[in-house]
Amino acid sequence: MPKIMVFANQKGGVGKTTTAVNLGAYLAQKGKEVLLVDFDPQTNLSTSVGADTSKEGIYELITGRAEFPRVIQSTSVERLRIIPSSIHLTGATVELVDHERRAFVLKDALQAKTDAYDYVLIDCPPSLGLLTLNGLVAARYVMIPLQCEYLALEGLSQLLRTIKKVQKRLNPTLEIGGILFTMYDRRTRLAQEVVREVTGYFRDRVFRTIIPRNVRVSEAPSFSKPISQYDGTCIGARSYDRLAEEVLEHV
Repeated sequence: MPKIMVFANQKGGVGKTTTAVNLGAYLAQKGKEVLLVDFDPQTNLSTSVGADTSKEGIYELITGRAEFPRVIQSTSVERLRIIPSSIHLTGATVELVDHERRAFVLKDALQAKTDAYDYVLIDCPPSLGLLTLNGLVAARYVMIPLQCEYLALEGLSQLLRTIKKVQKRLNPTLEIGGILFTMYDRRTRLAQEVVREVTGYFRDRVFRTIIPRNVRVSEAPSFSKPISQYDGTCIGARSYDRLAEEVLEHV
């Protein structure tokens, strides 16, 4: 059985997609079979690994237009594969409104088909809409990237309320895999205060690894490469490598 993780945060620009692609790449490089699932119509996860978004992908899978093997694409990283997204996924929220199992379509599409993988990493839109709800229902663990700024704390409390509702009504096995601090600038007092406050409250749910602000990590997606292949020696790469070790150990 694969460990299915969803990366969720209704606030954009927190490093959600960046974390999904780079964690996935390092897990694959450590010998794990990893499947990325791009469940965001913005397709950022897909383009970050050079996937062809004009081909059949997650939209065709959840709407029954394509079978599971046809939507899998390889990446430049051995053992790392992806089900790409496309702009067509935008219309899925409208199409699924009257669907009897509208919150379960992603789970139904992946269930019993991902057993060949050790990890399935689902990237969702920066919102708490139907697509993110599907991600939370399909996953065993929710990973929460958190930018080190004040407004991020307000978004976190809203996300946690949503997670509790999903646990109560739709997915009782869902649990928080971990909160990850991203874009950390140790020179600012606010960043230090956010880390101290969140760690003090959530304790063992917070990853020890903190991802710093790093230009090389920001550049990598424009070259369709994870940071491990773009610049494996930079501080951002070393941080994601440590995160992968932590995930292997604890999640």
